[in-house]
Amino acid sequence: MGESKASSMFGAGSAVLRGVISAPLEAVRRRGSAANPDQPDSVNAIIEGEIIPRLLMAHTSSDVQARSKRSRTISADEASRFAVLPLRLEAASLLEEVDAFITKGASVETICLDLLAPAARKLGEMWESDECDFLDVTMGLWRLQEVMREVAARSPAVMGGMNLPYTALFSPMPGDNHNFGTLMIEEVFARGGWRSEALVKPERRELLDRLARQPFDLIGLTLARDCPSAALGNLIKAVRNVSANPHIIVLVGGRMINENPGVAIEVGADGTGADALAALELANSLLKTAATRHLNLL
Repeated sequence: MGESKASSMFGAGSAVLRGVISAPLEAVRRRGSAANPDQPDSVNAIIEGEIIPRLLMAHTSSDVQARSKRSRTISADEASRFAVLPLRLEAASLLEEVDAFITKGASVETICLDLLAPAARKLGEMWESDECDFLDVTMGLWRLQEVMREVAARSPAVMGGMNLPYTALFSPMPGDNHNFGTLMIEEVFARGGWRSEALVKPERRELLDRLARQPFDLIGLTLARDCPSAALGNLIKAVRNVSANPHIIVLVGGRMINENPGVAIEVGADGTGADALAALELANSLLKTAATRHLNLL
C-alpha cells in the first residue's frame, strides 16, 4: 500500500481520535504515578469498557444470516501473533495483515471479535505488566481503531428498511470526559441507517442549544462514571423542555445504568440498552411504535 494512499485513508480525524484515546489513558497514568488506590479505573477497565466495545460494534448487522457467514475462523495462535503487531506496525501495514485474513475468508465480524478486540486487550495486559509504556499503548490502540474504521467502512450500512432516516444526537453527560461510549454508539446508529451526530465534551448549554435548534428524533446520553440521579433527571427534564421535537426519545446508557437499568425510567428517560446494538433495536422499536400510534390518531 503506497504512502500517499495510506495517508489519505488514515489522515482524516486521526489527531482527534488519538486525543480521545490518550485522554483517559493519561488520567490512569497520572493516578498510577500518584499511587492513588482509591481510584477504581485502570487501563484494562478503559479498554474493556470503552475501546473494545467500539471495536466489537464496527460490524453492526443484526441480520442472523450475516452473522452465520463467519466461515473462516481465526485460531488462537493467529490472534496471539497479531496481538503484538500494533506496537510496531503503522496502521496501513496493520491493515494489510487484516486484509490477508479477509482474503482468506474471514468476515468483518470475525475480524472484530477474534482479532482486533483480543489485540486491544493484550495491549492493556502488556501495559499493566510493564511490557510497554504509555506512548506504545496509545499508538497501538489508535492503530487498531484506524484499522477498524477502514474495515467497517467497506461493509455497507444496514438501512433497516427505513424510507427516511431517523435523526439522533449522542452526548456524554456534561462534565464527563470519557467519550468512547458516545462515539461508539453514534457509529452504530449511523451504520444502522440513522442520520446521527455526536458531541464531544459538551457544556450543558451547548447540548441544550443544539437540541433547541434541530428537531432530533432521539437523544442518547452516555455516562462513563456514576452521577447523582437527580442531576441526570434534571438534565433530561431540561432536554424535553427545550427540544425542538416535543416527542423526542431519550435513551441513557453507561456503567451506572447497566448496573441498575431501572434508573433509566426513574430519571425520566424512555429506556436503555445493555449495549449499542440493543439501544439501536430499542430506538427503532420505540419510534416505529410512535409512528403507528400517530397514524391511528389520524
